[in-house]
Amino acid sequence: MQTTSKNRLNALLIPLFSILLGFIFGAILMLLFGYNPIDAYSAMLMGVFNSPYFMGEAIRQATVLTFTGLGFAIAFKAGFFNIGVAGQLLAGWVAAIWVALSFPDLPRIILLTLSLGAAIIAGAVWAGIAGALRAYFGTSEVIVTIMLNYTALHLTNYIIRSVLATGNTTEIVGENASLRVGWLTTLTQGSRINMGLFIAIIVVILYWVFMTQTTAGFEVRAVGLNPDASTYAGMSAKRNIILSMLISGGLAGLGGAVHGLGTFGNLFTQSGLPSLGFNGIAVALLGLGNPVGIFFSSILFGVLDVGAGFMPNRAGVPDEMADIVIAAIIFFVGANYVIRLVLDKMQSNKTAEKGGE
Repeated sequence: MQTTSKNRLNALLIPLFSILLGFIFGAILMLLFGYNPIDAYSAMLMGVFNSPYFMGEAIRQATVLTFTGLGFAIAFKAGFFNIGVAGQLLAGWVAAIWVALSFPDLPRIILLTLSLGAAIIAGAVWAGIAGALRAYFGTSEVIVTIMLNYTALHLTNYIIRSVLATGNTTEIVGENASLRVGWLTTLTQGSRINMGLFIAIIVVILYWVFMTQTTAGFEVRAVGLNPDASTYAGMSAKRNIILSMLISGGLAGLGGAVHGLGTFGNLFTQSGLPSLGFNGIAVALLGLGNPVGIFFSSILFGVLDVGAGFMPNRAGVPDEMADIVIAAIIFFVGANYVIRLVLDKMQSNKTAEKGGE
């Protein structure tokens, strides 16, 4: 029992130390370039937390990051690096807007259900391609998903210009397909926060139940830990590879739908892959694959990203410094073995001191 509590404490301390070290690294860098880190961080945090609008915008961004983070996490638990989350998000975004524009007169509950369902299926199919190739041919999912990312990007732009619109932007979806609700908008003084937040909370709970309370979730984790032993125990490695990628893509696609139907209400040509896809990977790593950890990591990233806009005007610090802080946090998460080593050393010293007494 004591060992379990110790492991849980360490698991909590690692991301906290990573965040702290990331902020310290950013502060040192600011000092080297002649900026005041206290002013910069104050501008970043107070700019968000002192304004209902920007707080709403941070949560709105965190909502999408929760979906992409969970999507990456389940594939990672199964032993795969799904770097194609951005492409799967785009696939879901396209599918949701397409359905919403095709059936604008359907009742709201039906149209939203169809649009979100189409997004989940589109994202799942897009990720399933990489899963099937990995399961049956041993193809690297990293290479395949990178290629699928750019395929999704250019296919999205083609569909917008040739199918859904004549220019670079589609029409705005009707009210029946929108995820925005008036009381949330009013509460946050006009921000784009939407019902996606509540969907994200439900998905976080369902993800936890699936991974910890179901046989399928156990098999996904087992295959990720040791595919050979799992196969010997009677589990189908191929089935679990494909299943994990389908769920991964479906979650990313759902994030795309929330982004499209909640944030923008339309679809427009993309000059590059959405950063929310790649930031979702960072969120999942910071949250250590735990759904609750991913949710709170998403909020942190939302605050950092929205708050970065206040740094140039209020503190004279380039907003790129916020990206450096995020990168530093992820670096320390990736180097968590160093933090583990320090924590273990501290605990062993305490044990030795108690033994000496």
